[in-house]
Amino acid sequence: MSQSTLSAQHAHDQEHEHQSHSVFGFWAYLMTDCVLFASLFATFAMFAMQTAGGPTGKDLFNLTDVAYETGLLLMSSLTFGLAMISALRKKKGGVLAWLFVTFLLGAGFLWLEMYEFAHLIAEGAGPQRSAFWSAFFTLVGTHGLHVSIGMIWLVVLAVQIMRSPQMSERDMRRLACLSLFWHFLDIVWICVFSFVYLGSVV
Repeated sequence: MSQSTLSAQHAHDQEHEHQSHSVFGFWAYLMTDCVLFASLFATFAMFAMQTAGGPTGKDLFNLTDVAYETGLLLMSSLTFGLAMISALRKKKGGVLAWLFVTFLLGAGFLWLEMYEFAHLIAEGAGPQRSAFWSAFFTLVGTHGLHVSIGMIWLVVLAVQIMRSPQMSERDMRRLACLSLFWHFLDIVWICVFSFVYLGSVV
């Protein structure tokens, strides 16, 4: 076997090892995020009845708007899935188009969330009103912050893909990691919708 072949094989093995470490590291990060959100859900459960005589979630939550938020986020997971399908088919234009749609859906979700926060604060139910509202804003706000980070990541990734002549293995790995992150946020939001909103209203 020639020296050049050995060098190429060695470089390939190093790249494969680097990819394995990157994916493992990202899974480790997601596990820490699971712990974070589990702690926030537990805190909300502890303070679910601590309204200090103020308004409750049943008084102020608008499930129609929350349903729209949920629909937008679920739809964004679908469009991200379509971006992944385009990536597997090496269709860079399709990837960028679906990432753009995903970004718009995420922006719509955040806009509705900011609108809800503004409405609650205007009604005197800000995070300082009671332990219940403090726990609510912390949990939902932390999720919204993660969505914002995901959208920034999405823009950065789209720019990197645009600059690549074609979909590379590195682009695919980055796209797969962001996909995991985005779907994870979807699962967390379903828990928020069920446990925080429905649980407070029913």
